[in-house]
Amino acid sequence: MKYLIAVCSVSLISLGLISCDLGPESPRGFSFPKGDSNQGELVIAKYQCLSCHQIKDLDKGNVIDNPELNIPLGGKSTKVKTYAELVTSVINPSHKIVKSYPKDSYSTDGKSKMKNFNEEMTINELINLVTYLETKYELIPYSHTNYQLYNY
Repeated sequence: MKYLIAVCSVSLISLGLISCDLGPESPRGFSFPKGDSNQGELVIAKYQCLSCHQIKDLDKGNVIDNPELNIPLGGKSTKVKTYAELVTSVINPSHKIVKSYPKDSYSTDGKSKMKNFNEEMTINELINLVTYLETKYELIPYSHTNYQLYNY
């Protein structure tokens, strides 16, 4: 009986430890197919991202500058730690709003001033953009989804 209790306890503890790595903050889970980082840089130019953001070592070029917003992207971030958070930040800019800037400069009524590009940006553009941006962040390591041809 003691052996059965010990086995059950170890199993429950192991299951609990394993499940800790599967939450929303986990680096595991879904990822897009690998994109093209060079094309991602073109997406940044197309959608004028650098009018409100700055990326180290990336020239702003000919963008309409919005001096009240100069939000840095990349590096070690307290808000964007995983691949999933990076994707979410692009498709849902109001998900987590940076608090280090004067609130009225980056949000209105608790929502990000960043335009939602979900109806304009193609999935391929999003994949390439995220591929580019993930090279600029210090993300928690993760394994990309292994996309294979499935036979039915």
